[in-house]
Amino acid sequence: MTALRVVVADDSVLLREGLVRVLDEAGFEVVGSYGNAVELLAGLQDIAPDLAILDVRMPPTFRDEGVRGAIAARGLIPGLGILLLSQYVEVAYAQELLSSGSGGIGYLLKDRVASLDELKDAVQRIAAGGTVLDPEVVAQLLGRRHDPLATLTPREHEVLALMAEGRTNAAVGAALVIGTGAVEKNVTSIFQKLGLDDSGTDHRRVLAVLAWLQR
Repeated sequence: MTALRVVVADDSVLLREGLVRVLDEAGFEVVGSYGNAVELLAGLQDIAPDLAILDVRMPPTFRDEGVRGAIAARGLIPGLGILLLSQYVEVAYAQELLSSGSGGIGYLLKDRVASLDELKDAVQRIAAGGTVLDPEVVAQLLGRRHDPLATLTPREHEVLALMAEGRTNAAVGAALVIGTGAVEKNVTSIFQKLGLDDSGTDHRRVLAVLAWLQR
């Protein structure tokens, strides 16, 4: 059988190289190793891997680069298996990844991967189109499933927090160093996730802010 082709992105050299060695020992072919998501995306189509393993937080902002990179990678290679490895449970990131389209998906905590066999099994299942979630990630997802704010992405949380300060879309964009169009896209997504339909009477921006303040 042809070995599964895997790419790895993690800003920690020690963790990245250690993961490459572990994957190699498990019988996978590591075809790319990168320090950030931008470098991974630059050569992804030429490499055509079966699965990408990314840290959640990487340069330059150490917030959600891994998730953004994973979603962008799926756009370049539909059905690409994605495994996020994080030091912490990031519920919003897990939800965003799970809603990112077709293909195998995994979210594991670095400190809880107990053995080479466990990692090998996870990679194989994800590459085959399955879903692999750390039990702690599942527990927190279930614990927050009734909270509509829990469905927001980290960026949407930032946008809504600034909206709660009374800032306009232009001011929100300036604070987050993104374009007004990107802010408007996030605001629209916030309205949809909070179930705030445009009724023509209620001010959805005010209702969204109220939901944020009542959290």
